[in-house]
Amino acid sequence: MKQKGGKLVRAYAIQGDFDPDQLRSNTFELEWPPRSGRRIEVPEVDRAGWFDLDEAARRILEAQRPFLERLRESV
Repeated sequence: MKQKGGKLVRAYAIQGDFDPDQLRSNTFELEWPPRSGRRIEVPEVDRAGWFDLDEAARRILEAQRPFLERLRESV
């Protein structure tokens, strides 16, 4: 799905068990503050959580809501 800014987003759904407190993310380098020359390493994902589809729809970006509708239709 393409967002307004042109970013292409892919989403996957699986059935399984996952404890959000056990999330361990990969990291990437970022220049911070901008144009400072200083580089820091930050996590790609900072937190995870479980939500029912209605709550997820309130929290997700509007452009990504069709992912939830597709999931609702498939389960």
